[in-house]
Amino acid sequence: MEIQKLKYFYAVANLLHVTRAAEETHVSQPSLTQSIHSLESELGVPLLKKQGRGVALTEFGVFLKKRLDVLLPQFDGIPDEIARLRSSVNNTVRLNILAASNFVMNAIIKYKKNNPDVIFDFEQNEMKRDCDIVITTNGSTPSKRENHLKRFVKEERIFLAVPKKSAYAENSGVNLADLKDEKFIMLTNYRLFGVICKNFCSVAGFAPKILFESDSPSVVQSVIGMGAGVSFWPERSWGKIKNKNIALLPVSSPECKRDIIIELHERATISKYAEDFYEFILKQI
Repeated sequence: MEIQKLKYFYAVANLLHVTRAAEETHVSQPSLTQSIHSLESELGVPLLKKQGRGVALTEFGVFLKKRLDVLLPQFDGIPDEIARLRSSVNNTVRLNILAASNFVMNAIIKYKKNNPDVIFDFEQNEMKRDCDIVITTNGSTPSKRENHLKRFVKEERIFLAVPKKSAYAENSGVNLADLKDEKFIMLTNYRLFGVICKNFCSVAGFAPKILFESDSPSVVQSVIGMGAGVSFWPERSWGKIKNKNIALLPVSSPECKRDIIIELHERATISKYAEDFYEFILKQI
């Protein structure tokens, strides 16, 4: 028997109404009805019978519902139990990556070459701090002092990446206000770096004309290399420009920089790799 069929039956058994059960389970009424007919055929007994505008349970339906009252909560709890078990394994490092994701991923790849047994578990949740290591930047919700064992802050300059053929490419620097009419490749608002860059533009006196949104450095490079627009480029977390058709310029005004913040947190489940990876990632930045 498929668990999904049992869940569909259980929804109907609780509501005694097929249409309401279909709405609650987010499935079409015909699909729900077909699923229950399939379950009845598989069991060889009727589970439901019509009653007014709704349905009633047969004696077989009553029996099955009572069993599912106990069994379904156990099934539904399995993913959480597995997640807790995975977190308890001491070679798992839980990361909350709110900034510099490209840099962190490259560090992970390097680290795993010498530590193949380590398992990395990722999150991107600004309000969550129950991870081994949190990587964030300016503007995030600060963690309480007692929640982290170690904290490292590194200032990062933010450059402007422009097409080599643009009028700005030969300059030693650029005033951001001069680019108010240019098209920008930006990160989305739900990313902290995207918010920071929009604030830079605001300080310069304009709202950026957004051509395209992406959080992938390689995609950003490709779009700029085609001459389609310009973009902010964090010097450390995104690495060097590999596209020969792009020039990287310092911004003379306003001052464009941010902090990369890396915290080692204290958790009930101790990972044998957490502090070692924390020290490793500091050396990479």
